[in-house]
Amino acid sequence: MKENKKTLIITSIVCLIPIIVGIILYPSLPDQITTHWDFSGTPNGYSSKFVGAIVFPAVLLLVNILLPLLMRLDPKYENMNDKLKTVVFWTIPLVSILCSSATLASGFEVDTYIQVITPLFVGLLFVFIGNYLPKTKQSYMMGIKLPWTLESEDNWNKTHRLGGFVWVIGGIVIMISSFFKWGMYVLFTTFMLMFLIPSVYSYMIYKRSKEEN
Repeated sequence: MKENKKTLIITSIVCLIPIIVGIILYPSLPDQITTHWDFSGTPNGYSSKFVGAIVFPAVLLLVNILLPLLMRLDPKYENMNDKLKTVVFWTIPLVSILCSSATLASGFEVDTYIQVITPLFVGLLFVFIGNYLPKTKQSYMMGIKLPWTLESEDNWNKTHRLGGFVWVIGGIVIMISSFFKWGMYVLFTTFMLMFLIPSVYSYMIYKRSKEEN
C-alpha cells in the first residue's frame, strides 16, 4: 500500500509537468491547436489552446489519481501482479507526456511524427503487459476479463498464457510497423487480433469443459 502511494505521488508529479509546460507556453500558442491526427499523421482535429494545453493534461492527471483508487475496489485486488500494476500506473503519465508534447509542438508548427510514435509506444506497452499476463491471477479489473475466465481459474490461467504470448508478438509487430506508412492500420488490425485470439481460445476451453462434464 505504501509503495502504491509512493508511485501515485511520483506519477502525479509527472502528470503535472505537461500542465506546467502548457501554462508557460500558453501566451505563445495560437488560439487553436491540434489535438487529433489521422492515420497518416495529418492533423484533423483542433481545440482551443486552453483545452489542448491545460484541460486535457488536467483530465489525465485526474484519471491518474482515480485509477489506483478504483483498482482498490476490486475484491480480488491482492491477486493483481505487482509489476503489471506498475506498468498500468505509469501508462497514464506517459500518455500525458506523449499527447501533450505532440499538441504543444503542433502549436509551433513542429512535425510531431505522431504516426510513428503512437504505434511504437503502444507496441512497447503491449510487450510489457504481455510479459506479465501469464503471471496475473483472477481479478475484475486486470487481465482478459471474460465470463469464462472469471468463472474458471484453469480457463483464466490457460487463456492468459496464450494471451501473454499473443500480446508480446502483437506488440513487436506493431513496433516494427511504426516505421512504415501503414503502421497505424497495422496497429488497429493487430489490436483486434490480440483480443480476438485469446477470447476464442477461452471460449473453446469453456465449451470443451462443458462437454466433458
